[in-house]
Amino acid sequence: MHAFQLLFRASPAPLLLVLCLQLGISIAEEDTTSRRAIILNLEMPRTARASEEVTAKLSVQTELRECMVIKTYLIGSKPVDGAFNYKYTACLCEDAPRTFYWDFQSSSEYMHCLKKGPSVREGKAETELSYEKAEDTIQVAAVVDVLGELNICPEDLAVVPIRANRVYAVDTLYIH
Repeated sequence: MHAFQLLFRASPAPLLLVLCLQLGISIAEEDTTSRRAIILNLEMPRTARASEEVTAKLSVQTELRECMVIKTYLIGSKPVDGAFNYKYTACLCEDAPRTFYWDFQSSSEYMHCLKKGPSVREGKAETELSYEKAEDTIQVAAVVDVLGELNICPEDLAVVPIRANRVYAVDTLYIH
């Protein structure tokens, strides 16, 4: 009863201030708990020998409560044949993260022709050509697109986020 008497004795301005502060704090707490639509983790070896088989593993998950249709694929900075070009379409839900694998051959050895400066042999000026193995790199991007496609998720219950419709992760493969 004593608390109610103090409440009625206070002027309206402090009561309004306390009410606004309380509402502001609860709204701010809601904004900090925003959920990420897509979370990616690309795993692949950092180095490989020429013509060696390489496995790229992409783990995809979401923090959204609703499911969504995704399409995943790889893009390389240099042409790569085989399974590298496969595209996967799947239903991604919060309680069912997905993992995708690509096995592909690292590119063949590149031979670079280097022109050396003139050399003197038996009184003649000659230009030497030599072939040298060079280390090559391939940038690999794993891309995930969110689609509005039917017959992928159960009962076609899927959402398409307004933002983050395409997400990607990039890694580098060094070939020696």
